[in-house]
Amino acid sequence: MMLFSSYMVICSIFMIFCGLWSFCSYRKHLLNMLLSLEFIMLGIFWTMTIGICFLGSDVYFVLFFLTLAACEGALGLSLLVSVVRTHGNDCFNSFSILEC
Repeated sequence: MMLFSSYMVICSIFMIFCGLWSFCSYRKHLLNMLLSLEFIMLGIFWTMTIGICFLGSDVYFVLFFLTLAACEGALGLSLLVSVVRTHGNDCFNSFSILEC
């Protein structure tokens, strides 16, 4: 059972690093960046769930974190919709700093 748990921790850390790598490498579109952030949040959620289950404490903090991650996803999607409505696409190259 200990070997299985160590594989789960390694897999969750691998998820976090893959999310960070995709966040840094695919930064041309806003949607790709938002999906990378959600993948990082899922990796952190999985890591926290494993750690708290091994400690044997309550899972209320994990549920609170999941609620905040869902709110972050909804806020990111609303930002994506507003950017697509104002600029026509989600490419960062089409944004201009001089526009209001």
